[in-house]
Amino acid sequence: MPLRDLLLGLVIVTIWALNIIVIKLGVAELPPLLLTTLRFILVAALLVPFHPVARHQLPFLLLLSVTFGTLHFALLFIGLRQAEAGTGALLVQMGTPFATLLAVIFLGERLSAKRMVGLALSFGGVVILAGGPSLPSPLPMALLLLSALGWAISQLLIKKGPNIAPMALAGWVALFAIPQVGLGSWWLEKGQMEAIGQAGLFGWGAVFYTAVMSSIVAYGLWYGLLRRHAVSRLAPLSLLVPAGAVVLGIVLLGEQLNAHIAVGGAMVIAGVALIVIRFRALVGR
Repeated sequence: MPLRDLLLGLVIVTIWALNIIVIKLGVAELPPLLLTTLRFILVAALLVPFHPVARHQLPFLLLLSVTFGTLHFALLFIGLRQAEAGTGALLVQMGTPFATLLAVIFLGERLSAKRMVGLALSFGGVVILAGGPSLPSPLPMALLLLSALGWAISQLLIKKGPNIAPMALAGWVALFAIPQVGLGSWWLEKGQMEAIGQAGLFGWGAVFYTAVMSSIVAYGLWYGLLRRHAVSRLAPLSLLVPAGAVVLGIVLLGEQLNAHIAVGGAMVIAGVALIVIRFRALVGR
C-alpha cells in the first residue's frame, strides 16, 4: 500500500477510535436516544437531498433502519453511557463473529478451521471481559453485544440486498431511523428539552462528530480506499480501532487498563483478525 493511502487509513482509524470517546462524552450531557436522534437528523439532512434512491429500494432501507439504525446505533449509545469506552469498543467488535455465525446458518457459508479458532478466541475474550471490573452490571454488556448483533444482521442484509451507494444508504437509513429512535427517547427518557438547552461542547460536539466526521468523512474516505485496495489489505487497519479506543480511553478519560481488558481484549482482536484477514492475500501469495 502506498504511504499516502496507509497514512489515510490511519487517519480513518483515529477518527473511528475517537468516535467512541466522543460518544462517551456526549451521552454525559444528552440522553443517549436523544443524542442518537439528533445524529440521525444531521446525517439525513446532509445526505438525503444529494443521494436519491429508487422507490423499490425504500422497503429494504426501512428494514435496515431497524437493524442498523435502531438496534446497532441506539443500543451502542445507551451501552456506552454505562460501560467504559475501551470495553465498549472491544465488545462492539463481536459484530464480526456474529456475522460469521449468521452467514454459516442462513447463507450456508463454510466455517474453516481458522475461522473456528477465531470464533473461539473472540467469545473467550468476551467471557474474560465479563469477569472484569469494567462493567458495573451485566446490562451494558448485553446492550453492547446486542448492538454488535444488530451490526452483524445489517451486514448480511446489505450483502444480499440491492446495490445502493454507501452515502445514499447512510442517509436514508438515518432518515427512516429518526422516528424510531425519537419515539424511543420520548417514551424512555426524560428532560430532553432541558438537556438540549444545557448541552455544551461535549453534547453538541458529539452530534457533529458522530454524524459528520465518523459517518460521512471517515466512511467516505474508507470506501475510497476499498476501491483502490483489496479488503484483505485494509482489514488489519480496522483492527486498530478498538485498540486505539482503549488507549484514548486511558489517556483522555482516565480509564484503567486491567488484566481483564488486556487479555480479553487481545483475545477478541486476535479472534476477529483470524476471521477477517486472508493472510495469503495479505502477503501476495
